[in-house]
Amino acid sequence: MIQISALPAFTDNYIWLLQDPQTQRCAVVDPGDAAPVLAWLKQNPQWTLSDILITHHHHDHVGGVEPLKSVTNAKVYGPANEKIPARDVALQDNDRVTVLGWDFDIYSVPGHTLGHIAFYHQGVLFCGDTLFAAGCGRLFEGTPEQMHTSLERLAALPADTLVYCTHEYTQSNLKFAQAVEPDNTEIAERVEHVNQLRGRGEMTLPSNLALEKRTNPFLRTAETSVKQKADERNGRDNRSGAEVFASLRAWKDKF
Repeated sequence: MIQISALPAFTDNYIWLLQDPQTQRCAVVDPGDAAPVLAWLKQNPQWTLSDILITHHHHDHVGGVEPLKSVTNAKVYGPANEKIPARDVALQDNDRVTVLGWDFDIYSVPGHTLGHIAFYHQGVLFCGDTLFAAGCGRLFEGTPEQMHTSLERLAALPADTLVYCTHEYTQSNLKFAQAVEPDNTEIAERVEHVNQLRGRGEMTLPSNLALEKRTNPFLRTAETSVKQKADERNGRDNRSGAEVFASLRAWKDKF
């Protein structure tokens, strides 16, 4: 059974570490910094880094790839439509790759960046900066329509899917979620739980899709209360989910 844990990096990044105890091979997802991974490998010399999975090209996700590749010769998987350092396998939408014995389906999820991909295996989702706990990534390259479609695609996965995003943004995202839906009691309960976790210095991830659908405004664009708040914000009738999303994202950018 693959074990998943987090190696903290920078101020709020997580590098996800996947371990196969049977083979003592491991993989990492989005190593923006090589140092935490190299430190872990030094402390655990019996383990071999065999694979590196990349969701998109931003430096805080790929900065550690080349140093790790040079030390371990791990195979690097990344989106075909972006410039990924030391990439060995270029991945397109609907591809499937096997890493540590797990078959990962590849989803193209443009929005944060145009070539962004996500890795999915039977209830486990590595989604980079597309879907966050209680939020979503900024639109650096894509359109609101693209991001809304990407989020809808991820939201269609099984409700018990664990969401392994790459940043500890949950507290700030929930403040925005409360502004959008001040009467949503499940958001209030989640705020209390997350505040307790962070107060103890604990991480708030992974999340799960069922919880996101109840508390993440960017997955709730079809809810009447969310649409009404979006309409209030930009003074127009947002007739589609993508328009509601665009209004929310523009608001969140300045929140």
